[in-house]
Amino acid sequence: MLTKLKWIFCLLLFVMVFGLLHYNLPQRDIVRITGTEVLRKDFSGWTRIFYATPDTGDALSFNRDLRLLNSVQPNGKVSVYRNEDTGFGWPPYFKLDSSNLQAETEDAISDRDKPEWYVVRHYGWRNTFLSIYPNAVSIKPISGPNVQLIPWLNIIFLTVLAAFLWAIYVRVRGFWSRRISPMIENVDAATEKSTGRIIGWFRNK
Repeated sequence: MLTKLKWIFCLLLFVMVFGLLHYNLPQRDIVRITGTEVLRKDFSGWTRIFYATPDTGDALSFNRDLRLLNSVQPNGKVSVYRNEDTGFGWPPYFKLDSSNLQAETEDAISDRDKPEWYVVRHYGWRNTFLSIYPNAVSIKPISGPNVQLIPWLNIIFLTVLAAFLWAIYVRVRGFWSRRISPMIENVDAATEKSTGRIIGWFRNK
């Protein structure tokens, strides 16, 4: 039973860490910009956690305009991104230029007859049921839809994170084997010895 609980706990922990990293680490999509719009959004529900704070310098409000960037991927799939400042909060993208990005995006609009392709760097998830959007951080023109994108930043970050966690694991394991395990063994030995004395005492009665 304890073994099953241990594996369930480890699985839940893995899912939580994977979800946290997948949501916050930067992702890149190759798209054709088709338009922009401004949507009046109510942020009073629990899905508010998936949105950034108001643009830097604006007052906090539970109902405000949300900038959206509309696009189409090379395979024809539609992608919609929000355009919000992250400021100095979490995640630490320090995005302060959402107005400039909106202007850049409007200037990048093209049609299917003369497509212009861009790389949209973003974080977050798109869910139509919850009405949440990934947050676009920047756009960059590219030569075509078949450009190979290698996530160097994510590779370096995950490698450093894995090395850091491995170093912690090695040190904790060494500390456990040197200090904790001997103490547990001594307690078990003392308990077994005391239990033997008590059983022997009852047998002699």
